Amino acid sequence: PLTFLKYNRDGDLLFSCAKDHTPTVWFADNGERLGTYRGHNGAVWTCDVSRDSMRLITGSADQTVKLWNVQKGTQLYTFNFGSPARSVEFAIGDKLAVITTDPFMELTSAIHVKRIAGDSTEQTEESVLVVKGPQGRINRAVWGPLNRTIISAGEDAVIRIWDSETGKLLKESDKESGHKKTITSLTKAADGSHFLSGSLDKSAKLWDTRTLTLIKTYSTERPVNAVAMSPLLDHVVLGGGQDASAVTTTDHRAGKFEAKFYDKILQEEIGGVKGHFGPINALAFNPDGK
Repeated sequence: PLTFLKYNRDGDLLFSCAKDHTPTVWFADNGERLGTYRGHNGAVWTCDVSRDSMRLITGSADQTVKLWNVQKGTQLYTFNFGSPARSVEFAIGDKLAVITTDPFMELTSAIHVKRIAGDSTEQTEESVLVVKGPQGRINRAVWGPLNRTIISAGEDAVIRIWDSETGKLLKESDKESGHKKTITSLTKAADGSHFLSGSLDKSAKLWDTRTLTLIKTYSTERPVNAVAMSPLLDHVVLGGGQDASAVTTTDHRAGKFEAKFYDKILQEEIGGVKGHFGPINALAFNPDGK
């Protein structure tokens, strides 16, 4: 199964992560496989690519996060953690990365900020900041505007905004208006002013990044595993479906595995795209919105 998708900034390359241990890069326009990144020995949950498309960062169930040379496919550095790495994202400027690790044995979930050296020979393991997480797994952590904050969400269904320098908790989503079950996914608008969360409570929600005010809610009839926002049109896309264990009971023609398009403003479903025969785990828009 595929776990995560990421376009580079130019939209000519698409990076995919999967449970097969080997992140892959594709030419976005013709689907041709350009190369693979070999070195993880566990499922790869997440990736991000630097603004100049020179470096890739990947997080894996093998308890490591790796930095790669995009063109050569070589490993530049490995960060070792005591638990699986679930989410990674480069900060604006690519000088920092935020990484989340899963609860494991006695360890709780945590958010780590690492400084990313310009020259990989000078890279170090040390964390600039470690925030010991709330209960349960943090499924996603992303940078807020100007790298000043970190937004995290996961199993306890609460979205939190942290100060990225001090690690102080600044805001939490409201229990009433917030999600009721595990938040599976989180994606930012192109301008960073708002973001979208998807949850197993069968909804996606649009939030203001600075105030954490709930702006819109998109309701669907299945758990949401992945969310995306068009950078071009007022479209929100939700992907999901039941767990693999429940799939056998549902005919794929029942349309549970469509990508559903919603009008961002009116919150109405405007269409669906069929094609998958199992739950959708990952969605990404090309930066050009096409």
